[in-house]
Amino acid sequence: MSTATYDLTELQKETRMGAMGSESRRREIRRIDLSDFKERRAEIANQLWDAAVDVGFFQVVNHGIALDEVHAAFAMAERFFALPDDVKAQYPLKKALNVGWESRAQVRPSTGTPDQKESYQITRPHMQGLWPSEQELAGFQATMLAFEGQCWQVAMQVLSCFAFKLGFDDGFFLRAHDPAQQSYQSTLRLLHYFATPPEQQASLGLWRAGAHTDFDCLSLLFQRQGQGGLQVCPGKEMESQEWTSVEPDEKAITCNIGDMLMRWSDDQLPSNFHRVKNPLPGEYMGPRYSLAFFAQANRDAIIEGPGGKYPPISAGDYLNQRVAANFKAY
Repeated sequence: MSTATYDLTELQKETRMGAMGSESRRREIRRIDLSDFKERRAEIANQLWDAAVDVGFFQVVNHGIALDEVHAAFAMAERFFALPDDVKAQYPLKKALNVGWESRAQVRPSTGTPDQKESYQITRPHMQGLWPSEQELAGFQATMLAFEGQCWQVAMQVLSCFAFKLGFDDGFFLRAHDPAQQSYQSTLRLLHYFATPPEQQASLGLWRAGAHTDFDCLSLLFQRQGQGGLQVCPGKEMESQEWTSVEPDEKAITCNIGDMLMRWSDDQLPSNFHRVKNPLPGEYMGPRYSLAFFAQANRDAIIEGPGGKYPPISAGDYLNQRVAANFKAY
């Protein structure tokens, strides 16, 4: 069964089983070195393809974003989330544009309860009136836009490898994710998962983030050392409920294929399930911060696979369909 059409009742079953303690399984989350990219592009493309087809998740190292710049982005995100709620509420989520701040507002079909987190989305063309002032948070806009641009560069490198393997030209995904266009819809998301009180550990209904697939082409995730919780499970193996933890490594970017690239590849590249579990007794209970970049093709880009398995569709219409299909029951 395609992960893009995985049955909602099965995801709800996952929640019940996960709350009772699902089994863990070791899967190799491959680490791929992006150094000397131009000279090693064919080799890197083969490694990325094999990792993506196998699990749908992989990590990239020597990716070109300096560690101190990652630290600076995390520090700025933490400063933003430390602002009073009434200040953050001045910059509310505009759901249709995927920009702004929300808190405990995202309800996954797999859980039916709000994720225990707050987030702030940055999508370049739609940020008017949504940036904290320099008085509230000096340097925030400049820092986050620079970091978003670096994430875009890494995403385009990785996607150029998938273009090569799919038989598209080198600049195919570059044109489809053009940040100079008003139709640009790639998003940088700052995430703060709340500390878990001891009494919440016993709750069967609360998750930091319930099981889901991403709707985009490619996701890049930055995790802080010691703040784990990310788990993955290929959709073809959901029946077994065996989840694999992806341990934080600040030198690596954890990447996964999204639904959009799965369709663009005629289902050759799987978009697989992942979640952020609540900490177990003895694990770190404090707040968890992460940074995620979602490479989503511009709204007017046309998604059509090399073999024509599906009819052409604009990226904007596709995302609208995925959101409607995922949340129609809620």
